Amino acid sequence: MSYREALAYLSESGRFAVKLGLERTRALLEALDNPERGKRGALIAGTNGKGSTAAFLASILRKRGLRTALTISPHLRSYTERIQIDGRLISEADFARALSALKPVLDRVTQEAGAPTEFEILIALALSWFRDRSDRLVVEVGLGGRLDSTNMLDLGVAVITNVSEDHRQYLGDTVKQIAGEKAGIIKPGNIVITGASAEALPVIERRCREVGSRSLWRLGQELEVSLRRQGWEGLEFDLNGPGFHYEDLRTRLLGTHQAENAALAVAAAHALGDASPDSVRTGLAEVEWPGRLQLLDGRTLLDGAHNQEGMRRLAREVRKLIGDARLVVVFAAMKDKDVGAVLDELSHLQPSLVVFTRAASAGERALAPADLAAMWPHRSSVVEDAAAALRQAQAESASDAWVLGCGSLYLVGELLS
Repeated sequence: MSYREALAYLSESGRFAVKLGLERTRALLEALDNPERGKRGALIAGTNGKGSTAAFLASILRKRGLRTALTISPHLRSYTERIQIDGRLISEADFARALSALKPVLDRVTQEAGAPTEFEILIALALSWFRDRSDRLVVEVGLGGRLDSTNMLDLGVAVITNVSEDHRQYLGDTVKQIAGEKAGIIKPGNIVITGASAEALPVIERRCREVGSRSLWRLGQELEVSLRRQGWEGLEFDLNGPGFHYEDLRTRLLGTHQAENAALAVAAAHALGDASPDSVRTGLAEVEWPGRLQLLDGRTLLDGAHNQEGMRRLAREVRKLIGDARLVVVFAAMKDKDVGAVLDELSHLQPSLVVFTRAASAGERALAPADLAAMWPHRSSVVEDAAAALRQAQAESASDAWVLGCGSLYLVGELLS
């Protein structure tokens, strides 16, 4: 099986469909003799910030000298991003060989429990690859938590970054319902770390009591972050937590929310017993995480914000960075998002022009640019090809304006490519 053939196999009809439930993943892992058994690490859920938190934690653990496996969802440019060890992506050749070796198991499980989804296949593939190659696992939850295939893992530490409305058709119509789904990753004896607040936090606290978690560390309570400085160079902040204190921690990632994500990661490293002052400082300082308020070139920013809260944060942080400068936006979205609410938040940026486009990699799941334009009451244009949309935006911005690409991680991945 070549890499191209592996991708074709993953994209077979129906594989991308969301099918919540653990039975297929359980069958896959049992057929693989449970490669996750005995592994320690962190399972990371939340509405926003999961990937950044995972990247921070993986970097800290690597700097501690631990062989650190990382699996994320979704990827930006290549499926190989979903299987990483010590910051190195699995090669295309190894990806294809590993999937080819997994295929007999997939065929058998399909007969017994139904066809696994693309995500379920990728989780099984990652865990089988990590079996003898890793000391710690850092796993980003795909959708929700309780019924996500990653919830077959009990790694000792459960992180819930935050909770807001997203994927309501699968997780529930209210923040409380969504919090309940995400809190489903919490297991007996876990150390639980969260940045959740308001109505979501009591749901997580209740779950911790019900299952008997070992302890709960909450941002703003057990964990205190004090921002020292922010700007184009990144962030500097202080952090206090149970048994640890840091001053002047630094990260190159932009946006004040990254201090919160970094704090959760540092707490997770301490919860695992794997943190040292040097690994924390160096790990945070060296993290690079594409597509998250990323400066692409002189005056172009890219960010994968795709839900209401994510766009609200993005709008706030972009204006902190560029002030009152004129802004042109390139925007694409998926059909399953609350696009009206996202566009409402985007309007606070007061862009002089929005170029609506689509990410070809999203296929039929992408919302048509013309439909997006019909929802936007201000100046806009429609350009089907994402790269051409970026070129138009950059031409429109000339030398006196900024360009922001946002609305979809699929779009960001294509623009980065």
